[in-house]
Amino acid sequence: MNSNGIKNPFNIVVIVAALGYFVDIYDLILFGIVKNPSLTDLGVTPENLFSEGSFLLNIQMIGMLIGGIVWGILGDKNGRLSTLFFTILLYSLANIANGFVQTLDQYAWLRFIAGFGLAGELGIGITLVSEVMTKESRGLGASIVSGIGIIGAVLAFLINDFFDWRMAYFVGGGLGLMLLFLRIVVHESGMYHKTKQEGVSRGNFFRLFNDAKRFKKYIFSILVGVPVWYVISLLVISSSDFAKELNIQGAIKGSTAVMLHYIGASLGSLVFGYLAQRWQSRKRSILYAVITMAILMVVYFMASDASSFVFYLILFLIGIPMGGLWAVFVTASSEQFGTNLRATVATSAPNFVRGSTVLVSFFVTYLKPGLGLWTAGFIVGCVCMAIAIFSSFMIEETYGKELDYTE
Repeated sequence: MNSNGIKNPFNIVVIVAALGYFVDIYDLILFGIVKNPSLTDLGVTPENLFSEGSFLLNIQMIGMLIGGIVWGILGDKNGRLSTLFFTILLYSLANIANGFVQTLDQYAWLRFIAGFGLAGELGIGITLVSEVMTKESRGLGASIVSGIGIIGAVLAFLINDFFDWRMAYFVGGGLGLMLLFLRIVVHESGMYHKTKQEGVSRGNFFRLFNDAKRFKKYIFSILVGVPVWYVISLLVISSSDFAKELNIQGAIKGSTAVMLHYIGASLGSLVFGYLAQRWQSRKRSILYAVITMAILMVVYFMASDASSFVFYLILFLIGIPMGGLWAVFVTASSEQFGTNLRATVATSAPNFVRGSTVLVSFFVTYLKPGLGLWTAGFIVGCVCMAIAIFSSFMIEETYGKELDYTE
């Protein structure tokens, strides 16, 4: 089936998945941008901004972790397209509702709902792309989805410069609703239809844990992506704090750091996706991305007394392998398992990686009082990189793998 699929990586399925991920990233980054202004507008005092903001972020992350499992199961049980439709609809309406909030309780519930809805977009989209394209070209399709989608972060910064936080949420919701119209021209995966007709068990999340081989594949599929959110959540989002530790010459603006990093990530998605095709190996591309990230992480921590230009450049450069790892990681995740569990894995794995942010934050916070931010961040980073390098050897090579099978 897959061998007779779509060869052209610029097809309607890829475009819809890419635009969906574009809105996904827009919302995730937008919340980080407008968090403090929106909380201030709602009456939160300056001394409580960090605690209330962290609470909302954790609530959103809980929604994403739960949604990653639920949407993946529904994607395997009920179909890729119907699930994609409901994820887009839910987070679009939640985005619009975010623009109307008047209390912290309303904000918290809507961030949970938005996170829940956003959790399904990337995994379901990548699953659909993997199943309708040829096995030779699906990697490029997935890289285009990631590369275009990540640019949503740049739009979030531009919209924030021109509009207030409420209007920025309305824009995100409107973009999502417009995307629903494109879904009309997309058809369900033929592989999924075949599996559904065969009557095999679909979307059984617990089957990932009741077999040692499947469990091993699933765990290493998640662990290989951990450095992505270590870099984003710590080195990039907290770049202004590290700049002080490193005595960077000149002010470092967090929003500029994130924007430049994501521009690099968009470029890296395409570069490492292309390399995976050229080398005919997902594992090799993943390994090179992690090693490059590790080298640039060391450069980041050694940038003492550097100028703000050099520091921004490092943040841009480390975005290239970060975006590459993320793009190839989500592709490989969708290829690891059979059609009856593919959406479950492709949707839950990225959200568990996103959830690793909580562990990264916990260990850095735990180590910081005794060791300082620089040492704590470096130690946690080394652990994350080591785990990913080891996991890259343990995952299955999936380039050119025939996906028309069930577990």
